[in-house]
Formats: sequence, structure tokens, C-alpha cells
Amino acid sequence: MGSKNKLKRFKENETFVNVFQPTREEVVADQFPLKGKWNSDFFKNDHPIVLELGCGKGEYSVGLAERSPDKNFIGIDIKGARFWRGAKTAVENGLHNVAFLRTQIELIEHCFAADEVSEIWITFPDPQIKYKRTKHRMTNAAFLDNYKKILKTNGLMHLKTDSEFMHGYTLGLLHGAGHEVLYANHNIYKNEGAPAEVTGIQTFYESQYLEVNKPITYIQFRIK
Repeated sequence: MGSKNKLKRFKENETFVNVFQPTREEVVADQFPLKGKWNSDFFKNDHPIVLELGCGKGEYSVGLAERSPDKNFIGIDIKGARFWRGAKTAVENGLHNVAFLRTQIELIEHCFAADEVSEIWITFPDPQIKYKRTKHRMTNAAFLDNYKKILKTNGLMHLKTDSEFMHGYTLGLLHGAGHEVLYANHNIYKNEGAPAEVTGIQTFYESQYLEVNKPITYIQFRIK
């Protein structure tokens, strides 16, 4: 993407009512005004809040919002030029139950209060295969601790990925730490039982993976 296109998208993001871009300093200082107030101050309802971490273009957040008008969805990514597409689609389609937050994933406990989130989706994260990148894997123990801080009791976690490595790493970690694995499948389009929102929504890259018969994996779990 050219720099002019990025700048254009950054500027347009500033006009969208469903996009929030706090500074890192504001977030770290716990001065983000929507923390603990997403339902009352933005969504104006008491519906469950669902996060998509590393939302990319926002396709999954928008797809989930279309399928579940009784829930509120927030796509989170540090790259605003990417989720511009999802934010724009939501505005154009009049979807009022989806928003986008530009921040780093490791800072989400500063953007949401304890028990404010009902579900978290992690869709096609970078598996960070090299050992020295373990600390960046979005399902490592430190990240799971952060997620637990903002999730309601019995809140759901979802991991959907094309990486067999990420799938296996996460399953091993979950079982080893005593977390509750509710469903695990290493090829959701070949085996039965996956929730409808797992197979009913496909990102652009996911559809490309399927064209070359690359398995898509999924885990649903609770953090104990």
C-alpha cells in the first residue's frame, strides 16, 4: 500500500464514529475514557462485548456483527490503515454494534475494565514460530493472563488459525496449565461440529488458503 493511500485512510479513520485511536501514553496512564464504559457511552446498550484481537481488515468483526445483532463487537489492531476497510464497511452498512480500536494487544487491560468482555476472538495471528518470538505469541501464558483480567467469569476464547504449529502450541499450553478446552479441531471444514460463526465467516486470506486445501484449525476454550 502506498504512503498516500495510508495517509488517506488515516484521515478517513478520524471521521468515523466507530474508530478510536488513543495515544499509547493515554492508554498506559489509564486515561482512555471508554474503559469500563463501552456499553453505556458508545454502544448505548447492555449487550455482551466481544473482541477480535489483531483484526486486520476487520472482516471477521464485521461478519460477526452482521450475524449477531444482539452482541457488540470491537476489532483491535495497531495498524489503522488495515481496519479502515472494516470501519468503512460498518459505517456504510449502518452496523452500530461494531467498533475499532487502534492500540497494542498487550495494552488491552488498560482499555477494558474487569469483567467487561464476554468473548475474545484471535483470528489468524502470526504464529511467531521462532523460539525467541515466543513472548509475542498471542496465546502465550502472559497474554492469557491479560485476557483473564478483562473477561467475565466463564468468558469464551476462540482461536482460528491456518497454522498447525499455533494450534498445537496453544492446545499443549492450555492442557498443561489446566485451562478448559471446550472444542478443538485441526480441520474445521472437513470435520463436523464447529460453531456456525467459525465456518460461516471467511476472511480474504482464509478463502485463499481453502482454495489450495490448507486446513483451518479452531479451538474454543476458557481461561481458568
